[in-house]
Amino acid sequence: MSEEAVSALRRSDSWRALEGHFADVRDLHLRDLFDADPRRGERLVAEGAGLYLDYSKNRVVDETLALLVGLARERGVEERREAMFRGERINVSEDRPVLHVALRMPRERSLIVDGTDVVKGVHGVLDRMGAFAERVRSGEWTGHTGRPIRNVVNIGIGGSDLGPRMAYEALRHHSRRDMTFRFVSNVDGTDFAESTRDLDPAETLFVVASKTFTTLETMTNARTAREWALAGLGGDRAAVARHFVAVSTNAGEVAKFGIDVENMFGFWEWVGGRYSMDSAVGLSTMLAIGPERFAEMLAGFHAMDEHFREAPLAESLPALLGLLCVWYGDFFGAETCAVLPYDQYLHRFPAYLQQLTMESNGKHVTLDGARVDYDTGAILWGEPGTNGQHSFYQLLHQGTRLVPCDFIGFMESLNPLGAHHDLLVSNVFAQAEALAFGRTAEQLRAEGTPEPVVPHRTMDGNRPSNMIVAERLTPHALGALVALYEHSVFVQGAVWGIDSFDQWGVELGKALAQAIVPELQAAEEPQLAHDSSTNALIRRYRRARRRG
Repeated sequence: MSEEAVSALRRSDSWRALEGHFADVRDLHLRDLFDADPRRGERLVAEGAGLYLDYSKNRVVDETLALLVGLARERGVEERREAMFRGERINVSEDRPVLHVALRMPRERSLIVDGTDVVKGVHGVLDRMGAFAERVRSGEWTGHTGRPIRNVVNIGIGGSDLGPRMAYEALRHHSRRDMTFRFVSNVDGTDFAESTRDLDPAETLFVVASKTFTTLETMTNARTAREWALAGLGGDRAAVARHFVAVSTNAGEVAKFGIDVENMFGFWEWVGGRYSMDSAVGLSTMLAIGPERFAEMLAGFHAMDEHFREAPLAESLPALLGLLCVWYGDFFGAETCAVLPYDQYLHRFPAYLQQLTMESNGKHVTLDGARVDYDTGAILWGEPGTNGQHSFYQLLHQGTRLVPCDFIGFMESLNPLGAHHDLLVSNVFAQAEALAFGRTAEQLRAEGTPEPVVPHRTMDGNRPSNMIVAERLTPHALGALVALYEHSVFVQGAVWGIDSFDQWGVELGKALAQAIVPELQAAEEPQLAHDSSTNALIRRYRRARRRG
């Protein structure tokens, strides 16, 4: 490849310094690094917003960290961070600001964008959400027949589902236990049928979350929900206004659906779906945990925002996580990373982070449209501990692929039962230790392991991990944790020079699906112009459904 064809990132002084450094350190083992520095586990740590990060079990030395910070500076991470907080249009392909940080700014703050104080607008919506949530939770808001609401069903998809669903599961300990909360997202009718099978329409409220109120999956489920509710409420269409509220910006479509626009909670173009769980999209979360707890979650988000903005890069939790992702993805060639929460309440957290990370940074062109010549966007996956230990940890320990891991743990359990939490925490600490240091053949022989078995039980170690710890899984801690990953994603995108805030890759399949639907449903055999595979599949489906 000619010098002119090499990207600006790979031509940068910091990148080239890292390439040379990588050649020197790639074979260093964590055993040796810890032996050489007995205080390594106390030095390579950082704290912010109530979270403690131990990054000592990473394949880095002090020079690595200095070079990564130098890369961030050369790539303008700090300047781009400030541009985001100022409300500049850093989402270049859609010409929009990126202001999820405004969703959690305190009421007394002000941020003027295009002549409007967006913080004032945010708190106006939060106040309306809070008043509505209190009416529902107190029983003042009743359904069409006068009975109080006992069931809330959130209908959305993507960020309008993953965020509220994750937050509800994560904060279930703090939720109203005399109310039922369900989430419908998949256009597969099974999702709606199973979510409502045991619910009483007279006591059920649907929260329909769609910015445009035209999202195919969401509105298909919403119309099915309306039919289900009316069938159980005598068919009076006036009942819709008592059993449906909207999270949207399209008042015309909301009213046409039958929802009172007074019960429409809006958000803004500068809020991406995967960054929206702390906006009106979180209405179902607020209904579950109440406005006060929701405010605590927003305070956790804001605390991490302030840490990210104020801490030096070398002490910033999001910067460290993001730069380590670049280190493993672009230098070690790691294709995936695992997030392993050791708390059952966080069982949906990896799924939430999949959208946040892969929709944000799964990009193949830079901000100016040039094709990248480096890897972006690791594949993220995970499962709660200790379940994962009896599933895929075998590959983590002895597989041939390098998988950097983030472990998440808490000092206190929300459900203290005997020795359960001690066992849980001992496992999270032990797994990080085992990944880092492994078990040598010499150790196994000294323990009396039979020689034929030694190769099978040897573990190389040198598998990197981060340990993220908080005191308890509170709403504040959840907000800080989500913001930590939001800003880590930002740092990675800034280094790679990509737009982390658009998602054009999801559009093509949706557009093609819209074209195929009438071909599946046509009474007469349609003229098909797809590839031979797609045409054959459409015809097979039509035969199975006895159409045409």
